[in-house]
Amino acid sequence: MGILSRFRDIMKMNVNALLNKVEDTEKAIDDCMQNLNIDLGRVKAETASVLADERRAKRALDECRTEIKKLQDYAIKAVEAGNDEDARKFLERKVMQVEKLGQLEASYDLASSNSASMKQMQDKLVSDMGQLEARRINLKGKMAAAKAQQSLNAMGGKDSVFEAMEEKVNRAYDEAMAIAELRAGTKDDLDDLFAQYEKSTNAEDELAAIKEKINNKQP
Repeated sequence: MGILSRFRDIMKMNVNALLNKVEDTEKAIDDCMQNLNIDLGRVKAETASVLADERRAKRALDECRTEIKKLQDYAIKAVEAGNDEDARKFLERKVMQVEKLGQLEASYDLASSNSASMKQMQDKLVSDMGQLEARRINLKGKMAAAKAQQSLNAMGGKDSVFEAMEEKVNRAYDEAMAIAELRAGTKDDLDDLFAQYEKSTNAEDELAAIKEKINNKQP
């Protein structure tokens, strides 16, 4: 019977309940998706054959019904023509066709049921795969969020990260200012003295200034 033999198993399968029983949900989803894909492929491959069987059964059934009606019409015409023997032959053939009709109806009902089952299985498998895909996306989203939270936790949280960055910037600024102050304080005092002497470029003025200082020191 092929994939139809698994009709009950496929229709009663609850993928969500199945996943709730496993620990490694991501791997279980991948495995389940793989199995569903295999089953769906078999359903699609066998559907054409099942539909062909249904069409053949329907055609045979319609032909038998047409034959029964034709034989009945011939029997009536034979009676009307006064040919009872011919009418009897037509009716005997009709009885055989009526018996055959029951078998053909049973065959068609089975083929039609198989066709409906294939459609139901295909719809169920597609639905299950959609649920699994949605759960896979949801799971990956939660995993990404968990990893992001773990990273924040490792860094002490969002506020701590910003505070650490601000502290680092302030520390760098304080160090730069301290170095600038140190460099400013190491200026040689002779530079001021040199600047004073550089103010005067006249030798006579400088000589007069020296003598004035000397005379002022004498009693």
